[in-house]
Amino acid sequence: MQALKVGLVIGNQQLWNEAQECLRSLPVHVVLQQPALGDVAAFVDQLDQQRPDVLLLDITGLPEPLDVVLRKIKSVSGSPMIIALSSTADPETILSAIRAGANEFLYPPFDAGLHRALERFSGERTRSQAPQRQRGKALGFVSGKGGCGATTIACHVAVEIQRVTGQEVLLADLDLASGMVGFLMKSTSSYSILDAVKNVHRLDQSYWKALVSNGQAHVEVIAAPPAASFRGDTDPQAFRRVLRFLRTIYDWVIVDLGRSLNPLTFALLEDIDETYLVSTLDLPSLHQTKQVVQALLEAGHGRQHLHLLMNRMPKRPDLAPAEVKRALGVPIYETLPNNYPELYEAYAEGNLLPTGSELGKYMTGLAQKIAGVEAKEKTRSKLNLSLFTW
Repeated sequence: MQALKVGLVIGNQQLWNEAQECLRSLPVHVVLQQPALGDVAAFVDQLDQQRPDVLLLDITGLPEPLDVVLRKIKSVSGSPMIIALSSTADPETILSAIRAGANEFLYPPFDAGLHRALERFSGERTRSQAPQRQRGKALGFVSGKGGCGATTIACHVAVEIQRVTGQEVLLADLDLASGMVGFLMKSTSSYSILDAVKNVHRLDQSYWKALVSNGQAHVEVIAAPPAASFRGDTDPQAFRRVLRFLRTIYDWVIVDLGRSLNPLTFALLEDIDETYLVSTLDLPSLHQTKQVVQALLEAGHGRQHLHLLMNRMPKRPDLAPAEVKRALGVPIYETLPNNYPELYEAYAEGNLLPTGSELGKYMTGLAQKIAGVEAKEKTRSKLNLSLFTW
């Protein structure tokens, strides 16, 4: 068994004596010990500093409900394995502790049970420290102004990246105000990203697979919650923890961030590799897009990771690429033509754009460029080659 760092919060003298006797013969180092939990927020800070691998917690006389206490403890980065301790083996107490999120439940005598629990945890930790797959890439799509088409582009890019790479792709809707990804991708799951956020303390691959829906073309989808059900009181850091988890199980995580910026968007951007800002050429969109660019740059978002997508470009644009760059402060990464009838027809039939359609070819080209896959054929028209070369 690997040496483990252990924390003890035990007020009951019998439990304290039992724990001390058992731990004496095990390869553990006690880094934290106190008779009561006290202020939970202060205790969580202490946990974050000491980082025990295992916490033995006397669950009697807690200052807050057990499920609340355990949820706060598990919010710590690298949260410890929690072994709930009680002087009785009451079935209701055991069930409550496990439902609240405890990894184990022990009652006297501890000797064999505590040894087995620590052996099991040590083995799991050894396996988890084995070489892991490289974490997936996270891409965020945000509209400078509502109606610019970020959701449409995110859906098509997710499908096309999966098609051209053959890798595992998740499309996540984090437009909590008016998310449409679930509708466009025909998601059949009744769960949303909010279910994952509210249960981040128990989030693992099996739980996650119960939440997602298999969308079109082998892309898994997690929808946004109904707008009326989201009150905006969820900690943005919980969303970040979910995003970090998702990057461990998917090659690509495509995130629809909705329109403009908000505290949640700013928090998530810290864990997103590349941000694709979608605008159109009309003046209101350009004005708001410029404000978004300035806000992102002032917040320290790297210019090299910010990519401007100009959507619904007219055949004879009033502004040249150099003028757009001067106006917004970033160059154009790619343009998509204005072909609303083609898109409307596809949506009316309940589908995304076919890859052979004019606009569908542009979506394929954009996905290939993002994924670093060499295009097999040119998709730009002569108009784009002559007017939008950069």
